[in-house]
Amino acid sequence: MKDKEKLEKSRNFVIDILAQNMNLYGISPSTGRLYGLLFYSEKPLTLDEMKEELGMSKASMSNSVRSLLDLNMVEKVWVKGQRKDFYAVKEDWYQFFFDYFTGKWRAAVSMNSSAMEKAINESRDLISSPETSEEIRERAQVDIKKLEERLDYYDWLNRLIDSFETRDILNFIPIEKKKELE
Repeated sequence: MKDKEKLEKSRNFVIDILAQNMNLYGISPSTGRLYGLLFYSEKPLTLDEMKEELGMSKASMSNSVRSLLDLNMVEKVWVKGQRKDFYAVKEDWYQFFFDYFTGKWRAAVSMNSSAMEKAINESRDLISSPETSEEIRERAQVDIKKLEERLDYYDWLNRLIDSFETRDILNFIPIEKKKELE
């Protein structure tokens, strides 16, 4: 196998793996292939260039690019003397990770915490009502304890998310690998 073929085979292998795992970010394998193409591209590409390379329709290509832009994985790049839009991969994967996952985590924590706080209030109302049976009061107290423990977890998770957003997490887990002892 010639060197160029080996290089292309290696690149295609990575692109296939990226495409398979893009569902983690809620995007299709074809959009993952587009990301892989831009990742290996030595220059920013236009929609037409990407369409030709991947054999996708212009509408599908446009939607894929929009998805990657929304995820902050690619950016529109200005090219001197050109009127078409060009796109390139954003190189800061760490920032992408922080932005994407903290947004997802924060939304889930907020929704879950709100539901649990509402359930705690409703359980307290049951406990304080003279019409509530002793059995239901006891079950409501158990529920409150469980929910309050879960809210403690969500408080911790919010602080973890804060550490990603401020990049303080990098004080504990730096981007640079630790040098191994020789």
